[in-house]
Amino acid sequence: MKISLLMVLGVVAVVGGVIFVSCRQKTETPGPAEKAGAAMDKAAAKAIEATSNAVEKTKETAVKAAEVTKDVAEKAVEKTGEGLEKAGEALEKTGENLQK
Repeated sequence: MKISLLMVLGVVAVVGGVIFVSCRQKTETPGPAEKAGAAMDKAAAKAIEATSNAVEKTKETAVKAAEVTKDVAEKAVEKTGEGLEKAGEALEKTGENLQK
């Protein structure tokens, strides 16, 4: 079977056409998939920002709550100490009255 020059030129023309079509520059406007991808990127960025803000506010609230809890605990310890001192003084007076 002889390969004719015309057949070789036909194959070269088809291959060249495929290469030309696949290698041409893309258009400036993005396609639907690129638009959807860009929208998803923006949504993800907004979600990350919102989450970061929520985490920061939660952290600030937790720190404030810890400070308030610490203050309340210190006051409770102080009041308990005062109550114990009064109870001790009352016990001393009772012991002195018993010795009389």
